[in-house]
Amino acid sequence: MAALPPNLLSGSSHPSSHTSSPSRHLSQYSTSSNPLVSGTPTLNTSSSTLRYPSTRKTIYDRNLNRSRNAELSRASFAYLFMEMVSYAHKRVKGIQDFEKRLSEQGYPLGLKLLDLLLYRSTPAGSSSSSSSTSTSSSSSSSSNATRPLRLLPLLTLLTTKLYPLLFSRPADSLEQSTSNPGEYMIIDNTPLTNHYISVPKEMNQLSVAAYIAGIIEGVCDGAGFQCKASAHNTATDVWPNRTVFLIKFEDHVLEREKELERQGVK
Repeated sequence: MAALPPNLLSGSSHPSSHTSSPSRHLSQYSTSSNPLVSGTPTLNTSSSTLRYPSTRKTIYDRNLNRSRNAELSRASFAYLFMEMVSYAHKRVKGIQDFEKRLSEQGYPLGLKLLDLLLYRSTPAGSSSSSSSTSTSSSSSSSSNATRPLRLLPLLTLLTTKLYPLLFSRPADSLEQSTSNPGEYMIIDNTPLTNHYISVPKEMNQLSVAAYIAGIIEGVCDGAGFQCKASAHNTATDVWPNRTVFLIKFEDHVLEREKELERQGVK
């Protein structure tokens, strides 16, 4: 939009601007360098700032297998995660609220990673070639992308598929609670999120690995296993950053697990 004349913006300091002829102000808009639109007001409509590559292809056109073995720079991850922690820290009232916000940031990523893991488990997703397949072959391969039905396949997916996808290594161990059968613990002795964040002494109970817990919770909820995942610091002399991800499944998930076990479903 064209800028207003100075005498219209400073009406309080120049009273004469209110009594002057309107045609004098409109004449500033009627002049145009383009002879086709001479004598008519024009609006300066700037083009969109969104840039597209020369091939007119976006990230959604890339093959999902192209980045299978690609690794992100740790320096880049440290910078991005530091900004995420700083953003969450400015809008919290306590440690629990802090960890909740970090978990909420990782939850949508877990939902998307589940679809990626299931796609890569199909013949079409496991193929290294980027050539397009026929409709019949794609429909048959999509039928093999089944979500886990039992708890054990789901936990195996988390420790042996999700962890290598994120951190290029499996989780250190997987344990089940002896007091509550619906609680499982994924143990990570060296979580990547704790390497570059310095937690002050007054907030020693804070676990920035709650971001990973949100990813785990997103994968479980996306697969139909509603749960609550949380991160807990359990430092030892050997592993000062040791973290336990506690997964508490809902009661209806455990009831379904018992029914599937009775029917012999694996």
